[in-house]
Amino acid sequence: MFDKVLVANRGEIAVRVMRACAELGVDTVAVYSDADKHGGHVRYADEAYNVGPARAADSYLDGEAVVDAARNADADAIHPGYGFLAENADFAARVEAADGITWVGPASDAMERLGEKTHARRVMEEADVPIVPGTTEPVTEVEAVTGFGDEHGYPVAIKAEGGGGGRGMKVVESAEEAQEALESAKREGEAYFSNDSVYLERYLETPRHVEVQIVADAGEEGDTPADESDVVHLGERDCSLQRRHQKVIEEGPSPALSDELREKIGEAARRGVAAADYTNAGTVEFLVEEDPDRDPVEPLGPDTPFYFLEVNTRIQVEHTVTEELTGIDIVKEQLRVASGEGLSVSQDDVALEGHAIEFRINAENAAEAFQPANEGSLETYDPPGGIGVRVDDALRQGDELVTDYDSMIAKLIVWAGDREECLARSKRALAEYDLEGVVTIVPFHRLMLDDERFVAGTHTTKYLDEELDRELVAEAQAKWGTESTSGGDDDEAVTEREFTVEVNGKRFDVELEERGAPAIPTPSDAGGASGRQERPPQAKGDDGDDDGVDVAEGGEAIEAEMQGTILSVDVGEGDEVAAGDVVCVLEAMKMENDVAAERGGTVASVHVGEGDSVDMGDALVVLE
Repeated sequence: MFDKVLVANRGEIAVRVMRACAELGVDTVAVYSDADKHGGHVRYADEAYNVGPARAADSYLDGEAVVDAARNADADAIHPGYGFLAENADFAARVEAADGITWVGPASDAMERLGEKTHARRVMEEADVPIVPGTTEPVTEVEAVTGFGDEHGYPVAIKAEGGGGGRGMKVVESAEEAQEALESAKREGEAYFSNDSVYLERYLETPRHVEVQIVADAGEEGDTPADESDVVHLGERDCSLQRRHQKVIEEGPSPALSDELREKIGEAARRGVAAADYTNAGTVEFLVEEDPDRDPVEPLGPDTPFYFLEVNTRIQVEHTVTEELTGIDIVKEQLRVASGEGLSVSQDDVALEGHAIEFRINAENAAEAFQPANEGSLETYDPPGGIGVRVDDALRQGDELVTDYDSMIAKLIVWAGDREECLARSKRALAEYDLEGVVTIVPFHRLMLDDERFVAGTHTTKYLDEELDRELVAEAQAKWGTESTSGGDDDEAVTEREFTVEVNGKRFDVELEERGAPAIPTPSDAGGASGRQERPPQAKGDDGDDDGVDVAEGGEAIEAEMQGTILSVDVGEGDEVAAGDVVCVLEAMKMENDVAAERGGTVASVHVGEGDSVDMGDALVVLE
């Protein structure tokens, strides 16, 4: 087993991995950005290293900085968690090439094979795993999209090769939409995955999202599974309750599958993973065609069509559901496989007991289209407990909400002997969850536990977006919701003093915060190793502040309404725009958002470019 593991992530998943390490007697190392200097994962780790500014591209996505931190800490392994660099085959290869450091995950070449969706589809097809009708080669021209639609019918899904979770996917309802959707999918693919390659699939009208958790050991050769006997599946999870292709509630076993269909899907996952020479943990995702007229007491039979969707070459947010059903610590299994100890379980050891549901406790307002919060402080944070209740988190009472990355505060996982008891226990646990100072989707979760379709288990991935009554969501938010509040004291200046100290040859950054103390000027070259960078001032409109962006009298600064990444800039200096015209496209929380002018005018200046990261309130375009 390893001596010290660096967790290349943040928040609750970093703490989750560190807890598994602690139980194995393994020391842990955290990495953190400037925004996360007070993060819960930093507090939990045995030691921590700053890897750069708040912008993810300059910190958590900086593979060189992460590996350097592992070397400095004398870590002998890196666990990526999920998100950030977890599915980056180039980063995995970098770790594999680093002397004395082991990658806790599948081999980089297997990640690359399965990360390219068209290649993954070919592998699965050859392994006799059903795939959705579609292309196994990338498409580049709009004629390929319209031709596919003519042959298979609309709607057609255009998907980015490196995509996942709805990111980089566009649905084409007719030939007239094909050109714009193709360009948008390619743009998202390039922005998020540095790969603008896309492929096509028939878009299923009534899909359920069912995924199989697998863990795979190395075969006798020591580098790949020898056969299916080296691949263990730990049952399935149903992730059909989604908004805009983003999961909000996951459960297992699926309330919709018969035992026969469950076994067919599980064996297909084992077969496909073995054919892909895959090791360590992963998830094979499938789409299962729901019968809209099905009696809820009659599960889907073994002849129900199901199709391979993708392989997630990492641990997933909802792995906790499987852990509660099986009693198997998946993170520990990852560490055992990576260290060469091998899996501690075989397929015959796996038995699913009871029912489990995971609720993502996100800092979002469900009544406002799940818009993420841009501020907040956990004035009260008292999670639920009791039999069958698990909370994975990293924040604590008094912590400020960090909005630079994702909106997740915690995960609530509830287990019981059967689904009916699990739903009842979930109601109790959610009612006990005491959160003040941050808006969350707890009210939405409480609503769903009385929702007829969800309780019956007949919902599809389209239910939230197309069928749920929005008024009910608003009523739930008004009844049970909380509001975001700023934890800062605007009337009292906060001075941060930074020092670099050396103890036994090891450098440490020491930061002190003082309220009401005068600022101490420091030379620009005396900042130490923190890598902090000052952000240039941004416009907040024509309020007279000295914000670095000139707005002429009568002009207007079009500002970012949320933190995100600029996908495209659609205007240039001197262009005439009318009210409602899109000036740029901003990605936030895996969704494209058109930024439009509220009134007409001439573009005086453009202050962002494609790929730029922006904060809420930053000036994007100035009109005159």
